[in-house]
Amino acid sequence: MKIVAIIGSIRKDSYNLKLTQFMQKRYKEKFNLEILSIRELPFYDQDIENNAPSTVKEFKRKVAEADAVLWVTPEYNGTIPGVLGNTIDWLSRVDKVMVGKPSWIIGATPGFLGTVKAQLHLREILFSLSSPLLPGNEVYIGAVHEKINVAGELIDEQTVKFLDLVVTNFLFWMKHQKSFTSK
Repeated sequence: MKIVAIIGSIRKDSYNLKLTQFMQKRYKEKFNLEILSIRELPFYDQDIENNAPSTVKEFKRKVAEADAVLWVTPEYNGTIPGVLGNTIDWLSRVDKVMVGKPSWIIGATPGFLGTVKAQLHLREILFSLSSPLLPGNEVYIGAVHEKINVAGELIDEQTVKFLDLVVTNFLFWMKHQKSFTSK
C-alpha cells in the first residue's frame, strides 16, 4: 500500500516531521509511506491553476497515485497552518485529486491539547472535498517535546502503543474501503 504524508509544517526540526519519519520507519513492513514536501509549492493562484507549475503538477500526481493520504498537522492559532491550507487549495482545484481519496489525520504539539482544534478544522475541510476519513481514531499528541528523543524517535510507550492500534485500525479500514469501492 502506498501512502503519502503531507505535513503542515515546513520547519526543519518540526515535531510533526519527526513523528512522520518515526512512522515511516516503524511501519515500513505494513505500507510504503512517502513524505511529500510542501515547501516548494507556490501560493495558490486561480490565474495559473489550469497551467500550474511543474512542482504543483508533480505533487498532485503523487497524491493521485497514492492509496491514501496521511495528514500530519501542527496547530497554529487554533487551526491548520497557512501552508497546509495552500496545499489543500492546490489539491482541491481543477483535477480535484482528493475526491474519493482516503485520508487519516494525526498531529503533535508541545501544548497539551495535541492539535485538537486544527484536526477538527482539517476534518471539516477534507469532508467538504469528499475525502473519506478514518473514523474514530484521532491521534492528538500533546507535550510532544517530552515524547520524542533527540534522535527523533517516539519514546513514550503509551503513545507508541496507541499509534500501533490506530495504524492497525487504518489498515483494516483501508481493506474495507477497497472492498466497498470495488462493488
